[in-house]
Amino acid sequence: MVDISRLDFNLTTTFLALWEERSVSRAAKRLSLSQSAVSASLARLREAADDPLFVRTHGGMQPTLRAIAMAEPLQNGVALIQNAFSTVTAFDPATSRQHFSLGMSDDFQIAIGPLIARRLAAEAPCVSVTFRQANRHRVEALFEAGEIDFAVVAQPNVRSGLQQQEIGQSGYACLLDPVACGLTLPLTLEDYLSLPHLLVSFSGREGIVDHVLKDLGHSRRVQSALTHFSALPPFLIGTRAVATLPIHAARSLAAVSSLTVCETPIDLGEYSVSILWQRTADNPWMRQIISDAFLKMAPSLKRAHQD
Repeated sequence: MVDISRLDFNLTTTFLALWEERSVSRAAKRLSLSQSAVSASLARLREAADDPLFVRTHGGMQPTLRAIAMAEPLQNGVALIQNAFSTVTAFDPATSRQHFSLGMSDDFQIAIGPLIARRLAAEAPCVSVTFRQANRHRVEALFEAGEIDFAVVAQPNVRSGLQQQEIGQSGYACLLDPVACGLTLPLTLEDYLSLPHLLVSFSGREGIVDHVLKDLGHSRRVQSALTHFSALPPFLIGTRAVATLPIHAARSLAAVSSLTVCETPIDLGEYSVSILWQRTADNPWMRQIISDAFLKMAPSLKRAHQD
């Protein structure tokens, strides 16, 4: 039995050149090698196959039965290797059955998740997607575990192994039921501080609003703390309370409920939003789908500041 791990696969090209040329000199010319080099390779082939393989006759180098049996498998094998190195299979969304796992916090799932899903349904009906709960604290571990292909993260701390593309900016807005609150908009700081607040926070204890209010010498009363923005509507509809959350999530929740979005009475600033991915697992088409979804949502962010 030949130890295949010790075999020089360059011998395969020599075998096929001899098979097609039936001449050491012509095979050498075809391979840009000397005749002695081809003869040496043939000797190694004979040793590996334990067969003469090619026998010199008046009509040239004639293959033995063993060589005839080897020719087609070797031709097929070389063709597969050449295709592997020379052909890059283009990603075709219309026929692909690829699955993508996208990591993002639920505010982005609410805002751009449906846009991504609708685009896939229209352009890539056999492509599937999973939305995984992720944020800037967990995203690196999810990539390392191979659980996500892309991530949408606010102000990420990128390590060297991840690629980053900033796709836009977002900010904050208030979400409330003005009738239940007995207020007219715009919301004043006095009204804002008088209302019970619903807090959505990774820690469940405090958020950016508390830090800004503290710097201004104020504080708010948090009535309930949640970990998911998607839970806000049932807590706010018909209730005298207010929530402060990313604009993109506020606009999306208002669109499917009777709640109203308004500008915050304090300056909470804006923040960058980026796509993250691993260099070795990029898919430019999917990355563009994610970016387009955020850009499609961007006009609603501008309107939120103007409302």
